Order: sequence, then C-alpha cells, then structure tokens
Amino acid sequence: MKMNGAQMVCEALILEGVKTVFGYPGGAIMNVYDEIYKQDGFEHILNRHEQASVHSADGYARATGKVGVAMVTSGPGFTNAVTGLATAYMDSIPLVVISGQVPLFLIGTDGFQEIDAVGISRPCTKHNYLVRDLADLPKVMKEAFYIARSGRPGPVLIDIPKDITAEFGEFEYPKDVDIPTYKPSCKGNDRQIKKAVEAILEAKKPLLYIGGGVVLSEASYLLREIVEMGQIPAVESLMARGVLGAKNPMLLGMLGMHGNYSSNMAMSETDLVISFGARFDDRVTGKLSEFAKYAKIIHVDIDPANIGKLVDVDYPIVGDIKIVLEKMKPLLEKKIDPSRYADWREVLNRYNNLHPQSFKDSDEVIKPQWAIERLGHLVGEDAIITSDVGQHQMWAAQHYPFDRPRQWINSGGLGTMGFGFPAALGAKKGCPEKIVINITGDGSILMNMQELVTASEYKIPVINVILNNHFLGMVRQWQTFFYEERYSSTDLSYQPNYKAVAEACGGIGYDVTTKEEFDEAIKDAIKQDRVAFINVAVARFENVLPMVPSGGALYNMMLKDKE
Repeated sequence: MKMNGAQMVCEALILEGVKTVFGYPGGAIMNVYDEIYKQDGFEHILNRHEQASVHSADGYARATGKVGVAMVTSGPGFTNAVTGLATAYMDSIPLVVISGQVPLFLIGTDGFQEIDAVGISRPCTKHNYLVRDLADLPKVMKEAFYIARSGRPGPVLIDIPKDITAEFGEFEYPKDVDIPTYKPSCKGNDRQIKKAVEAILEAKKPLLYIGGGVVLSEASYLLREIVEMGQIPAVESLMARGVLGAKNPMLLGMLGMHGNYSSNMAMSETDLVISFGARFDDRVTGKLSEFAKYAKIIHVDIDPANIGKLVDVDYPIVGDIKIVLEKMKPLLEKKIDPSRYADWREVLNRYNNLHPQSFKDSDEVIKPQWAIERLGHLVGEDAIITSDVGQHQMWAAQHYPFDRPRQWINSGGLGTMGFGFPAALGAKKGCPEKIVINITGDGSILMNMQELVTASEYKIPVINVILNNHFLGMVRQWQTFFYEERYSSTDLSYQPNYKAVAEACGGIGYDVTTKEEFDEAIKDAIKQDRVAFINVAVARFENVLPMVPSGGALYNMMLKDKE
C-alpha cells in the first residue's frame, strides 16, 4: 500500500494498539500532525510543553503497563523532551518518542531548529534511530515498540527528517522482530535458581528486597504468594511501593535514606538478601562497605549490567522476575518452613515497636504526614497517586497506604521536579475509572503548571494536593542539618494565588488551613470532576525522618529533629 512517511507513522501507531499520543507540533513534525488531523485511530493530547508530553506518556505507561507514546518537533522541541526521556530511562519505563528532524540535506549544516537528537539522547534512551530511508520506517517503528517493552524496558527515540515524512513509498508493517544483536535473557538459569532456593532454606535471617522491576514484570502476585508461604520479612524500594500492600504483616516498609528504622536495621543484620528487580541504588545502600555486610546476596534482574555493579553478588540470576518466581515457587513450596524464621521476625517486630514510622501531630497546624495519611483514609485503594520530587514525595512513600502495584507513580532515579502533574494526566487517560491525585510541593508544581490548560481542555480531572511549606523543602532540610541553617535560595515565601491560577485556567482551586477544610476540599474536588489545585498550608519546618546522611551507613539513622 502506497503511503507517505507521515501516514506510515500514524498507521504503525494504530497497528501497535496505541490509543493515546501526547505531543506538541512544530515545523519538522508538521507532516505527521497533518495526518493526525485526518485519522481517527488514536487520540492526540496537546500538552503545553514538550517535557510535559513525555512525562504524560511516562505516567500513562506506568499506570497501564503499556508503551507510552509522545511526539515532538526538532531543535528546542526535542531538547525540551530530554528531561522526560532521562526520567523514563532511569526508571526503566517503556516509551516511544517520535521527534521531527530537519530535512536530510540540512543535517549537519546548523539549519534552523536542527539539533543532534540521536547524539544528545544516546545516554538517556535504551535505543534510538535516525531514519534516513523511507523504506526503513515501518521496520524501525516495529522494532522501537519491541525494544521499549522487552527485556529491561526503556524509552526509544525515533528521529524522522521532514522530507522522509513527505516522501511516498510502499508500507508493509512487519509481523515479527528479529534483531540479532538484541536477545534479552528472560528464563533465568535453572542451576542458579536451585542454588538460590537452597540458600533461602538454609538462612536464619532472610530478607526480601523488592525493587521496581517486580512491578514492571507484573510479578507482584507471585511475590505475595511466596512471602505468605515462607513468612519471610520484606522491604520495598521507593519504586516498589504497593507490591506487597500496606496491610501485609511481612512488609517492614521502605528501605534506604528515608526508610523506616526496622527496614534499615533488617538490611544491616540479615544473613541473606533476596533481591528482585532492584538496582542497589546509592539512596538505598548508603555506605557500601557497611551495606548488608553479614549477608549473602541473591540478585534477580532482567539486566545483566545491574548485577554486581555496586555490590558483590553470591547468587546472580539474569531473567524476567515473573519467570524466575514461577520456577522458584514450587521448589520453595516443597521444603520451606516458616517457623525457621520466627526468631528473626520477632527481632524485627521489636525494632518496629522501638521506632515505628510515626510523627508528632498537631492541632494548631496541618502536618504534611497527617495530610498524606488522611488522603489515604479518604481515597485509599481507589486512587492512583503521582508525586513530584522532594519532601512530599518521601512523606507519600512513607505514609500513604499503597495497596497494589502501579498505584504509586513517581520519578525515582532522576528525581525530576515537575513530573507529577503531567504524569497524573497520563495516568488518568490510561485509567479513567480511577481517581488520580498528584501529591506535590510549592516548588515542584510551578515547573509544569501550564498543564492546567491541557487538563481543562481535555477534561482530565486530576487533583493536585500542594503541600505548601513556602520552602524548597528537601534542600531546606539539608541546609538545616548540614549547612548551619543558611537557607540559600530555598525560601519560597513569594507565591502565586494557586486558587486563582487554577480557576483562571478552567479548573477549581481551594485554600486549606485546617483539617476540616482538607477533608471538605478532597471530597468536593472528587465530586466536581475537574482539574483541581488544593493549596494546603503545612508546617514550614517539618523534616522527613528517619534520614540517613549521604554516605552514611543504614544503621546510623537520624531519628529526631534538630534541637
């Protein structure tokens, strides 16, 4: 069938089952947008900034497990999108981002809005393409979706010169993909799996360390079954919140710099770390020489580059976590004895009772932790929670009762302020039946606030809960503890009228100063079914605790505020 390149792009998206594309047009991608205008196979959402387009596609992917798609133009359109690519890359999120490029004959001439998209994106994409021949375009589109979703997922860039999108040729979409240099290992080595199971059976103080890879592999239900079977204590990384569910008695909590006391002490005293889909990130390990120094380590990951990268591993298993767990489960069922770990569970229970994840509430001011817990009480399992980056992100991870995987959407690896609002738009488009709430701060929300217009135009009713302490909170916290309270460029006392801004852009706004007003605002925002800003005045100098100082050992936690 004869088509031009722009038509091929749209037809490929339809054949891949894409229902929603986020993007922003411009000169180099204009031919594709002309075809988008004519087609009715998918919906296009016009964000008001290219960074937001990629974050929205990212939120869609995290909430649904499908490949997110974004489209941008060349030059500044692409460079605006780089932060979104890097955010997705760090958290292994499957995206296909299509960028326009200047015509082939202008590449390398510093033409208007020319930028080396392939060169710039190489460090922050799983793979990228510059399409130089129209005949390659169908194959490139097919490969891009396959690469994005297979193995360790990640973002793939397709950079398409404008003349390629105008040229006509035969369109035949491949049924299969065969890339000789890309064959991700999925099954896991049976001998290594058997050795790992034997190590679990022999351990006295095993600890499951659950990472975001469990979410990506859709393996949460299997892990829950194994935890129930063996009564093995478990900790979750920031990206894995919701895998076991807040009510699971074996879940100690989150691990790492802002992990709770029992989790960090468990990692410091365990004799066997059983890690599934985690990268041993520096925010989790703390001082590497002190990390789990009494333990053997089982590390299961789809990406061989992650295994042994930061910590020495005794039982490396390269494979898809779901497949590996399916092999492990029957081996454990035959021999595991939950009573073997009873003394270990009792030790951890004492740690939890000694320093539970708690805070000192107040009747005079709203504590941010209270707002998070109250939000969980009001919407709980019915909501998808996105967040920006900072104190509010850590409080949400600590205090929200996450009950299922893909309920918690945040930028973990890159730590991208401005991520939460556009990601919430993508999550809502992917899961329209869910309440979607973005927990944000007064620093982060300003970074992509223009998406109020997007939300209003497309009637995407996400709720933004702004925990407003008039500070760039996390940086202020570090300045309090480590910089003698020199609050350099972190005081955000000068602020817009968030309620008025929301209303000016077609949404609804609330100013909240009491607990009663908080309840009323949440309930009314859900009822109104419009994009909302709920500006919550919270305690200015509240700190996220516990806290492990950068480079410190996990067992050396700061548990109390500075006197």
